[in-house]
Amino acid sequence: MTCKSPVKTGQGPGRQLFEKGRSGNPAGRPPGARGRATLAAEVLLEGEAKALTRRAVDLALEGDIMALKLCLERIVPRRKSRAIVIDLPRIDRAEDLGNAIGTVLEEAASGRLFLDEAAALIGMMEARCKVMETVDLEKRLQALEAEAAVDDAAP
Repeated sequence: MTCKSPVKTGQGPGRQLFEKGRSGNPAGRPPGARGRATLAAEVLLEGEAKALTRRAVDLALEGDIMALKLCLERIVPRRKSRAIVIDLPRIDRAEDLGNAIGTVLEEAASGRLFLDEAAALIGMMEARCKVMETVDLEKRLQALEAEAAVDDAAP
């Protein structure tokens, strides 16, 4: 009796065993379903949350840096993005970008704007500048092509 290897089944020149982009289990695990390790951890920790939390707080108070970090992350969550209000000059041309970036840098230097927020704003301005440059190049190219077509049509 011969045993066919699953790797070789369905393969020939240019063929693959599995179709690209198609799951072997299309239904997959349902959303919110927990794995065996998670369920086992829940069973082991059941009823111990209060004692474990108290121990982590005690260790933090004794100077354990990792316990302190854990406690502080729960008390003061990581900062998320916020809405900001800045009077930026209009950016209608690529030349206007310098003034706008200068305004953002002044806001960051004064502390009214966080550095990551300033970097995000400048990145958006650079993207807008690239779009404006691309549109300008497209207009110039169309004008040159129209001019060349007129020159070719002239006797």
